[in-house]
Amino acid sequence: MHQKVQQLAASFFNETLAIRRHLHQHPELSFQEKETAAFISAKLNAYGIPHQTGVAGHGIVALIEGKNPQKRCIALRADIDALPIREQSTQPYCSNNEGVMHACGHDAHSAILLSAGRILNAMKNDFEGTIKLLFQPAEEKLPGGAKAMIEAGVLHNPEVEAIIGLHVLPSMESGNLGFRAGPFMASGDEVNITVKGKGGHAAMPDLITDTVLIASQIVVNMQQVVSRMAPPSVPTVLSFGRFIADGAYNIIPSEVTIQGTFRTFDENWREKARNQIALIASHTAIAAGATAEVFIEKGYPVLLNNEIVTERAEAAAKELLGQEAVIALPQRMTTEDFAWYSHEIPACFFRLGTANNAKGIKADLHTSTFDIDESSLETGVASMAWIALKLLEKE
Repeated sequence: MHQKVQQLAASFFNETLAIRRHLHQHPELSFQEKETAAFISAKLNAYGIPHQTGVAGHGIVALIEGKNPQKRCIALRADIDALPIREQSTQPYCSNNEGVMHACGHDAHSAILLSAGRILNAMKNDFEGTIKLLFQPAEEKLPGGAKAMIEAGVLHNPEVEAIIGLHVLPSMESGNLGFRAGPFMASGDEVNITVKGKGGHAAMPDLITDTVLIASQIVVNMQQVVSRMAPPSVPTVLSFGRFIADGAYNIIPSEVTIQGTFRTFDENWREKARNQIALIASHTAIAAGATAEVFIEKGYPVLLNNEIVTERAEAAAKELLGQEAVIALPQRMTTEDFAWYSHEIPACFFRLGTANNAKGIKADLHTSTFDIDESSLETGVASMAWIALKLLEKE
């Protein structure tokens, strides 16, 4: 039956390509995906796929019922939001919305899910069970649209037994898929520290509190969290990317702000580390006569790829594309709000290669020059549809 899936994916390719390019030209930021959702809804209507709009904001839930629809339900998810990046491209389909860009491939994810849904709808007499399509908003911004979708009940009525998601990977050649079972992507928390003291003239440091020096010491001391406090077997990253000391050549400001990200693969250690970060910041500041206010916004949890579901998905991918096209992936310190689903039901999040080094298509995610080898869309469509069908077969 996978030959039929491949044939349909090929026959729908031009439509998939047109969808991806339309979405790429009209990106919308997290929680603002009104026109994107309207476009997706119109396509679902054209394909005859019943769906609900306005879920958790601009989310969409569609149902494709095969024979004996109550037997089992598998969900497929795509994210639909874009990033606040100004695109640098000469492509005819580059962003029409200044300062907004699909630099993380969500346009491709949505196009792939639409065409995969179209295939499954055309084949609904060939399978038993129900396929639920989730077009999810706001992946890029905390607390993430996945959490809101779950709270809106998308995993129920009917009950979803397993969920799969796909994400483009510009470091892997087009035509390949990548899998990893177990903890796959890190948790991610946003660290905000504000150091407060008595500012003043930089020529009289004895009369002021040097908030800049204290904040610098906090950043340095924080490295103990990774080098001395983290369990050696648990990948951990603590990085600070924003340091604002808005003084002058001869002015020490009364306030300095620091912002960073904390990522790891163990939820218990994650909680302990959050406390350690707050203690180090506070004690370093107090020792120098200042104060440190710490706010850590809890982000996405560790993404857990269920061993059984991932094994079955990987086997299906090998059956579809051949063993040489399926690659074992390492863990990634990046985060993804699909992780929320993985803490509710068995999940598999896999990667779609989108690079074409011969054509120079290799720019990384979240960059102004990001693009994909569009031939990868066909691989993504066929793989999503085929994996869903194979998961429905589970006894």
